[in-house]
Amino acid sequence: MKRARLIFDDIGSYPVPEGITKEWIKDAFTALETPSYKSKLSEIIQDAMWQKLNAGVEVPNYPQFQNMLTQFSEPIMDGKRTEAPLLIKEEEARISELTILEELAEEYMEQKGEKLKLRICVTGPIELYYKLFMPPVYIDVLSNIATSIGRFVKHAVEEAKHYEVVCASIDEPSMGLDPRIEEEGIITALELASEYAFRKGIDTQIHLHSPIFYETVCQVEGIKVIGVESASNPSLLALIDKGELDHSDKFLRIGVARTDILSMAAEYDELHHTNAFKDKGVLEAVVNEYNSPEKVTKRLEKAYSFFGERIKYAGPDCGLGPFPSQELAFMVLKNTSAGIKAFCSNPRVSE
Repeated sequence: MKRARLIFDDIGSYPVPEGITKEWIKDAFTALETPSYKSKLSEIIQDAMWQKLNAGVEVPNYPQFQNMLTQFSEPIMDGKRTEAPLLIKEEEARISELTILEELAEEYMEQKGEKLKLRICVTGPIELYYKLFMPPVYIDVLSNIATSIGRFVKHAVEEAKHYEVVCASIDEPSMGLDPRIEEEGIITALELASEYAFRKGIDTQIHLHSPIFYETVCQVEGIKVIGVESASNPSLLALIDKGELDHSDKFLRIGVARTDILSMAAEYDELHHTNAFKDKGVLEAVVNEYNSPEKVTKRLEKAYSFFGERIKYAGPDCGLGPFPSQELAFMVLKNTSAGIKAFCSNPRVSE
């Protein structure tokens, strides 16, 4: 099968630096205009982005340190920031991290002579609806949430100065896992959330933890790339039919590095009789055991034997926020980069 141009991206979340708590991060975003908070938070976000770039991520997501639900649910439930129930005003649909990254993007452009290519992620309307409300689904409410999410994407694209949004991901981790979620409203909501980015020619991803609803997603015109967490659970690939992707002209984002750090550590401890979270150096060994460049390459080779040119993006399964340190997260990204490069430089064509 033909090998298409692979793009290395990441999902978004990243560990906070040593000495910084999630509570401090929340306070800093709440009081963002306070000089002391703003200065330190800007330093943290920009440093994390440089780490992603230095690790070799081609299209990095803005470092997501906030809670993926409240980052979007709180603004759309704030009556002062909405024009109708759960419909945020366009000027209020801001992703604060992107404003902070403008300074870095300007520096990047001066160094590289081109704009920083950026991935953004927004929490999907299905995820938000089922976290905020109980079934049944009221389409008018869901539609307002979905339109609000689309406005966050629009604001990110239109306000960009020194960076370029080339990929927008709608994160729907509960689809296929939460038994309450049914098909009703999914297509409508995803169309509304992805419409602006799709019309602008931006790659629109959906990030799933289960591909059970992938055939439904294939009916959404605005979604072009379906993300599958296939490093930790390769059997998920067997649920996807390449013929369906060909028919609907959809592509895949393949997970090629595991991000389930607790499971990896437990497996390693059992095999090697260690304690990954107490014994010095064991976590580094865990990362290199389960996410070595060679294993990343092999995962890609196996996925390509099934899907070939239908794979467009590859990277870690999920966000790296749960990792206990930025050093370990950086190691995952660097190993992933090396594995993808080794795969892409191999002239052999998969059969």
